[in-house]
Amino acid sequence: MSHSPIRPRARRAIVAALVAAAALVLSACAGSGGPTAPTELKDSGKEIAKLTVAFPGSLSNLYVGTEGGILNYYLAATVQEGLVGIDAKGQFTPALADKWETPNDTTYVFHLRDDAKFQNGDPVTPEDVVFSIDEAADPKASPSTSYYLSAMKSAKVTGDREITVTINAPDAAFLTNLTNAGALVVTQQKFWEEHKGQVGTADSLLLGTGPYKVTEFQPDSHVTLERVDTWWGELPKVKEIRVDFIQDEQTRLLAAQKGDVDVAFNVPINQAQQWEKISDGRIESVNDLSYVGLLFDQQVKPFDNPDVRAAIADAFDRTAVAEKLLRGYGEVATSIMTPESLSKAYSGDEARKLLATVPQHDFDLEKAKQLLEQSGAGGFTAELTYPNTGPQLGTAAQALAENLKKIGITLTVSEVPIEKWLATIGDGKHGLSFMWYFSTTGDPAEINSYLVGKDNPNHFVSKDAERIVAEAGAISDPKERIAKLMELEKLSADNTVNAPLWWGKSITYFNNSIGVRDFSPYTFLGPWGTQLYAAEAAG
Repeated sequence: MSHSPIRPRARRAIVAALVAAAALVLSACAGSGGPTAPTELKDSGKEIAKLTVAFPGSLSNLYVGTEGGILNYYLAATVQEGLVGIDAKGQFTPALADKWETPNDTTYVFHLRDDAKFQNGDPVTPEDVVFSIDEAADPKASPSTSYYLSAMKSAKVTGDREITVTINAPDAAFLTNLTNAGALVVTQQKFWEEHKGQVGTADSLLLGTGPYKVTEFQPDSHVTLERVDTWWGELPKVKEIRVDFIQDEQTRLLAAQKGDVDVAFNVPINQAQQWEKISDGRIESVNDLSYVGLLFDQQVKPFDNPDVRAAIADAFDRTAVAEKLLRGYGEVATSIMTPESLSKAYSGDEARKLLATVPQHDFDLEKAKQLLEQSGAGGFTAELTYPNTGPQLGTAAQALAENLKKIGITLTVSEVPIEKWLATIGDGKHGLSFMWYFSTTGDPAEINSYLVGKDNPNHFVSKDAERIVAEAGAISDPKERIAKLMELEKLSADNTVNAPLWWGKSITYFNNSIGVRDFSPYTFLGPWGTQLYAAEAAG
């Protein structure tokens, strides 16, 4: 299949960020003590008749191939499965395939579990799986996922319960694409064809293999999920989950204060203190695999000058942003890769230590001024836009503008609608942009290969970068692969292709009657309905 590797991927990456972003609001005067360790509760063993979850944004379609926002992925994660899954530690785990092997570096052989069933009770066949893979890889049928399967050569039934997938060249990240957090959510071919491919709508709903099935969907209102007994795993404790789409922050807070919400995704940072004060609830924070950085479009002068890019990077006070704006719900990014994306090889502390070896642009206005003078660009004017769903980016942009003014650069900061902002990324007109990316796979190469590799939105051309990305894809050992990707990070840093700013955290609200097991950046990208339980009352 042939299509541009920039727009589909950029659109999904950024839109995924935007859908979640409506709740990630910063305020310089927000008061909060910051995140604490996850609360440990005792499981009562009781069933929960109904649980209400609040999403901070709306969904218009439930099929991630059609609408690939992060909230779509969260919803689908407990309804549909891939061949493999990703556990709370970011490791691959059996899903529809209970075992698999790679006889060579371009071939994956999956053995479908015998007890795999769809939520209508029909057995999952290898033909259904191959059909789902092919549809996920089709740009017309699945515009949000097709990019991630562009390396696939074929998917075929090769045995009674066996599927073989081949790819065109070695790619260590490819297995991730066959998870529900990547590109594959298996459905029944008969169901798809009955609805002529128009799935995920209020009329068709979804048919999957997970522990919950969709029984009602009102776009821009809510989704109702009911527990099924067809799932191969342990029966969840929650019988029914209602997911309400509550975009207004104050309305969502009031619903929780009244006891109408049991779990709320992506609590806004500027309201954290108010959510903390809910007497029968708590908030939990976790790194969310997100990256925020500055992107320089080298098609636009003077951003083709590395000294100009370095001057701007040195003028951004990352520490002040982390301390005064993020207030513990984010940290200074030393690289494009996040610490959690290195979890297959390193602990969090080890990952942070390794990533800190990437050359840094520490805040230094005097150095920034010298670099600008050295560039010969002189004083100039530029525009930095940010989406109206990301006011924290606007706050950071204004702080940068104040610093740049001191060295002779006039930066105009503009809030624009989401789609208009999205269209400015790499458009050849805006030399300076924000990159805001939520990773759904947690693979270490997902973000940096996009931002530095071939056809990147910076329009940075480098055969070395292309070579490193290809070589990293051919390495299966996690530590060796990360070492190769560190070369890509250093190449980006040495040329100031991107300027990493911060790694984000998300805040989730839980009523104290609800506990969650294995809370991590990956929890809501797996069958999270099975992780919830009725907690024993305190005291």
